[in-house]
Amino acid sequence: MSERILIVDDEAAIRESLEEALRTDGYEVSGAETGEAALAMLHNESFDLVVTDLKMPGVSGLELLQALRNQGRETPIIMMTAYGDVDTAVESMRLGAYDFIQKPFKLGTMRSQVRAALRATRPGDIDMPAQEAPAERPRTRQRSAVRSAVASATPYMEMIRACPGLTPIRNLLEKVGASRAGNDTSVLIRGESGSGKEIVARAIHEVSGVPNAPFMEINCAAVPETLLESELMGHEKGAFTDAKSRKEGLFEVAGTGTIFLDEIGEMGILLQSRLLRVIENRRFRRVGGKDELSVDARIVAATNRELEEAISEGLFRNDLYYRLQVVEVNIPPLRERPEDVGVLLTAFVQEFNQKLGLECAAPDQALIETLQRYPWPGNVREMRNVLKRIMILEEPSELSSSLFPRHIAEGRDPRLGSDAPTGPGAGLVSLADVERHQILYTLEKTENNKSKAARILGISRQTLREKLRQYEQADEEQAGC
Repeated sequence: MSERILIVDDEAAIRESLEEALRTDGYEVSGAETGEAALAMLHNESFDLVVTDLKMPGVSGLELLQALRNQGRETPIIMMTAYGDVDTAVESMRLGAYDFIQKPFKLGTMRSQVRAALRATRPGDIDMPAQEAPAERPRTRQRSAVRSAVASATPYMEMIRACPGLTPIRNLLEKVGASRAGNDTSVLIRGESGSGKEIVARAIHEVSGVPNAPFMEINCAAVPETLLESELMGHEKGAFTDAKSRKEGLFEVAGTGTIFLDEIGEMGILLQSRLLRVIENRRFRRVGGKDELSVDARIVAATNRELEEAISEGLFRNDLYYRLQVVEVNIPPLRERPEDVGVLLTAFVQEFNQKLGLECAAPDQALIETLQRYPWPGNVREMRNVLKRIMILEEPSELSSSLFPRHIAEGRDPRLGSDAPTGPGAGLVSLADVERHQILYTLEKTENNKSKAARILGISRQTLREKLRQYEQADEEQAGC
C-alpha cells in the first residue's frame, strides 16, 4: 500500500506542484488549503506524513502541529518556512516536528526530506525478512528537539579546516571573519559546478560573528527575473497582480546575517543595476513601496561562469563585479586536491548515517586511496550523490570499492575507455556524461525499476523516461556514423 501524505499550504501553486511531484514518486497524496481543512481531514483519515506551511491564515502550521501532539498523534510533520524563520522553526522541532525546509526550495530537496521522514519513522524495515531481528540494524530513530536543532547546524568551517587542500581558503575566511569591516565586505566565490561554493558561503556566515542570524540563500538561475526582485526586496500589497499581501524580501529578513546569491552570473542585467545600488547605498525599497529600508546583512555571491567573458559580452555589469569582488574566494576542483577525499567521504558517511538511520563505519585508508585516483569531474557534489545512492540502495555496514560504480573504482570515466589515464587532471568529461552514467547505474542497481530509480535520483518518472529516450537516440545516431 502506498504511503499517504497530506500537503497543507494556502498557496495553490506550491501545494499542487508538491502533490504532482510526490504522486509521481508513488505516494498517495492529498492537499488542504488551510490548517482547519487539514485538521478535519486528519480527524477522518490516516496519513503517514504531513508537509505543512508554517504561516497560513487561520490555523498556522505550528498550531496544526500542537493540535496533533495534544491529541497524542505522532504523525511526522515537515514544516515549510519562508526565508528561514529560524526561531519558529526550532520551536516546531521542540514541539515534535520531524524537520523543516526553507522556501524557496528545490523539489529534489523536498523529495529527499520526505523519503528520510518516512524512512526514519517507519516501524521496522519493510524489506527485512521476518526471521531477521530488526534490532540488529535499527531503522527508526525518534529524534529529540535538541538533537534535531544541533543536527541542522553543520559546522562548515570545521569541514574546511579539516581539508588540507583548502588551507589557503581557510586562512582567507578567518581573516574575513576577523575583519572590522564586518558585513560591509562583499564576497565573491568562484569555482566549478559542485566544487563546494555553498559550503564556503556557510562557513563565511559562521565566522562572521553572528552565526545565529539567518543565512538566506537563493539561486538566481532558478527564479524567473520577474519574481527575483520580489524575492530579494519584498513587495507591498497590490504591487502587482498576485501581490495579495505585503511580503518581506531576503534583504529585510536576513537582518545582520548573510544573503547568499548563488549563480549570480545568471541574474538579468536590469536587476543587476538595482542590486548594485543596494550594495552601494546599503538601502532598498520593497517593490511598490516608498519607504527606504536598510541592509545590514553580508552579501555573498557565487558563480561558475567566467564573469570577465560575460562582462565583455555585455551580460554582466563591470561595476557590480568589482563591488562583489571585495574579497574573492577561488575553490579548486576536487581533482586538484585528492588529499581532501577522505575528509569529505567521512563527513558524508556521518551525515547519511544520521539521516537514514544507518550505522556504516568510516571509510578505511584503502578505499580512500582508491577514490583519490578518480578525477571526480562532478566535484564534491558528485561524490556526495554517489555515496548517497550507495547508502540508500545497499545500506552497508561498511564501505568497499565494490559498492562504487566500476569506473570510479578504476579511477576512470567509462566513456574514455579502460586505458584512460587516472589521477588529478585526467578523465575530464561533461556533467551530462556524469549524469548519464549515474542514471544508468541507479537503474542497474534497482533492477530497472524506473519508479524506484526516479525516487532515488530525485527526478520524476517522466523525466527519467525522457532521459533514457535521449540516450537511446544518441546511441543510435552514434552507431549510424
